[in-house]
Parts: sequence; C-alpha cells; structure tokens
Amino acid sequence: MDLDAVRTFLLAAEAGQFQEAAAELAVTQQAVSKRIAALERALGVRLFTRTPRGVELTIDGQAFLPHARELLRAADRAAASVRPGRRPLRVDVINLRGATSGLMRGFHRAHPGIDLDVVKLFDVGTAVAALRSGEIDASFRAVAAPGRPLPDDIASVRVLDEPLHLLTGPAHALAGARSVTLAGLAGHRIWMPGIVPGTEWAAYYDDLVAAFGLTIEATGPNFGSDALLDTVADTPALATFMGDHTRLVRPAGHGLRRIPVTDPTPVYPHALLWHRDNPHPALAALRAHLAATAAGHDAAGTWTPDWVIPR
Repeated sequence: MDLDAVRTFLLAAEAGQFQEAAAELAVTQQAVSKRIAALERALGVRLFTRTPRGVELTIDGQAFLPHARELLRAADRAAASVRPGRRPLRVDVINLRGATSGLMRGFHRAHPGIDLDVVKLFDVGTAVAALRSGEIDASFRAVAAPGRPLPDDIASVRVLDEPLHLLTGPAHALAGARSVTLAGLAGHRIWMPGIVPGTEWAAYYDDLVAAFGLTIEATGPNFGSDALLDTVADTPALATFMGDHTRLVRPAGHGLRRIPVTDPTPVYPHALLWHRDNPHPALAALRAHLAATAAGHDAAGTWTPDWVIPR
C-alpha cells in the first residue's frame, strides 16, 4: 500500500478539504485527488464523498481511518528502528488549524532538515502522560489550570499570547463594529460547543465568563469548525470566539465578521511543555526558535487567568 497515499488520506480526512491537504503536503490539489483515487482503487471502496464545502468520509473511509493512522505509526517506528538517534521530533499541536500548528510550520520552514511528526492529543493530562512515557517530545498547552499543577519533571515556557476575536454572521447586532469591548459582549450569546469540562481551555473560558459576566454556551454536539461557522453565519443571535491565528476556510456567501475584542483584549496563552530529561537534539532547536520568534507576554491592555504560567 502506498504510504504517501495513506498520509494524504489522513490529511484530507482531518481537514475536510483536498485543498488544505495539498497545502500541507506542498503538492497540487490534482496530485491529492490522484493519490486518493489510487488508494480507493487499491482498496476497492470509496473513501470520500464530495460536499459543497469539501469532502466527507464515507462509512468505509471511517472504518479505514484508525487503520491508516496505525499504518503510518508502524512505518514511522520501522524507519526509526534503522536510524538510531534520528527519529522525528514528535510534537502535539492540539489542532491543525490553530496557532500552534502555525508555530510548527514556521519552525519547519526555518529548519527543513529536522524531521517532524505532528500529532493531536486531547487534554493536558493526556499530553503530560505522553511526555513522561516518551510518546511525544513536546506539547503546546495553556497551563496550569487550577488544581492541576505540572509534575516536577515537566518543564514549560510561555511562547505565544493569542488575542481572541469575536466571530459573527452578517446579520448579528455587532457585525458592523470595528471592535468590541468585553463589557459590550454582556448579554450576547457566545456559542462554543468545543468546550469540554475538565480541559485547560474550559478552565480559561470559565474564568473569562466569571471575570466579565459573559454568556458562553457549550450546548449541542461539536461537529467541528465548519459546522460552527455555518451556524454562526446563519444565526443572527449567535457569535463565537476565535483565535487571531486560527485558520478558517470561509465558504463564499457566508459573510462572516472577525471583530477584535478590547478593553481588555483576552489572550489565550500558549506554552510549550517537555520532559526535563528528554535528550532529543531537535527539542533544543525548537525551544530556541520559539524564544527568538515569540512576541511579548502580559502586554498592557490584555487579560489572562491568574493561574497562567508566567513567561
């Protein structure tokens, strides 16, 4: 089985877009389509169906997905077994469309000779366990949530304060605003179905609500960012928060508005975590790159929870 085709399948499945998979692989969208078609012929099934906004996995595609991940993991382990000391640097970025994924793309451009393995883990507890077991070398997280201090063997450094923007549809009451204050958001419904109790991002938004009297609803299933954008675009009473560096695929006609939040500007504090005894030589290069490119933290006019680690 062609592992390049399997890797292409995984990227397309995660992004829901052949175009985004092509961008990640630095190939044309036609090349992605050809790889997927060849894989479908080899398997004898259809893996994707096309939609107006991209592609979705078929039932067969959903069944193949976990095995595809395992195929690539096995291939990575096999390659590492014959390259002592040269295994890829494994980094957890949480979300492929988020700011931390952009940080890793910048690192890759600056250090193209360093092999990378980018993964997505769920919460800080899972990430810390993976760091301690050696499954990953580093993780981007907002730490440390109340009552969940980092273990002594896990080091961390704050690398990015990402401003939050308000995202609305064209008919929202605030759609025409050039900016909006946090006080001005009181009484407006902010919908964020991706908030999961017990996670570090849930702790962040709980503190934001408590500090400024906001209304954030986490009701309903989380169907991903595309479904969130659809609902916000079509519902005048709803808005959501979105990180300044989050990559959005905006379908034509949605008319979404991205509005800066001020007085103060809430910023999401991204930190890099690693095990203090991790010997991977590329880890030092990543830390040095982030230290050289990181902007200032705790700037005047910004807000973060009290529990966030200092710079």
